[in-house]
Amino acid sequence: MIDITLENFEAEVLLPSMQAPVLLDIWAPWCGPCKQLGPVLEQLETDYAGRFILAKLDADKVPQIAGQLSQMFGVRSIPFCVLFHEGQPVDGFVGALAAAEVREFLDRHLAAAKPVQADAAPALEPQLPEEDVQDAQHRLADALAADPGNDDLRFDYVKGLIGSGQLNEAAAALAPAMAQIPVELRFDALNQWLNALEFVANDPRGRWPLAQFDELLADNRRDFATRFAKSRLLIAQGEWPLALEELLEIIQRDKKWDDEAPRKTYVALLELMTPPRPKPSTDASGKAAPGIALAGKTAQPEDPQAALVSAYRRKLSMALN
Repeated sequence: MIDITLENFEAEVLLPSMQAPVLLDIWAPWCGPCKQLGPVLEQLETDYAGRFILAKLDADKVPQIAGQLSQMFGVRSIPFCVLFHEGQPVDGFVGALAAAEVREFLDRHLAAAKPVQADAAPALEPQLPEEDVQDAQHRLADALAADPGNDDLRFDYVKGLIGSGQLNEAAAALAPAMAQIPVELRFDALNQWLNALEFVANDPRGRWPLAQFDELLADNRRDFATRFAKSRLLIAQGEWPLALEELLEIIQRDKKWDDEAPRKTYVALLELMTPPRPKPSTDASGKAAPGIALAGKTAQPEDPQAALVSAYRRKLSMALN
């Protein structure tokens, strides 16, 4: 059970709901039915063993969130429970329901909920057979040779080379972009990714099991060199959110360490993880389709990957400020 504040709402409700549904219990200390429902929800969280996460929000302490959700669902009383899935409020109920009724509510939604696995590491899209990927790379190479000043072609070509493990070829193709002043963020992001993979390929620590890093860090959490090496191994393994957590540990303790290499790597991962901006959805008449009205804004469903990136951007901002 987690107590929700205005500051941790995104980190403790929206982000976890990408992995498992989060049931937010909106209550108040003076509310008798709230006191009846609370133990029921806590026992169900134990019984369901991780299939959902229970969070509690005191309506008196956090009226901003309680008010927005109440307005969204047209609710005027508590206890009021809202189920979040994939970063969005999807359903709710009001009142001190019996355990069997809450189970029925949960079972209905948990049966439909599928865990979201964030495929953080970029790859050639769509996923193609190896020979088709090679053909695509050859076409990109030919197009870039014909138009060497086309940065969009160069970005896609280098990204594909790195993703397929052709590190030397990627470094050569990336060099012209890195010689520009200033260097575009997207190319610097590719360079940071390339650096991590080259480190893993050439440094003995690139062959360490993760447990070996953890043993050293347990003795000294400020062993930034070991932690940074671990983050690079995680990058190479495609575990980018875990790599971000390791980088954030360094940033929180020493923002300037190693000429800000952890921050630069963190920003690079966020850049590469950011999905393309989707086009606005439209209805049959061609007009923009309405979303859910929330606090005077129109809230469109957010892609889970975009929500993940947003949460990690906020974590970085909090660490730097």
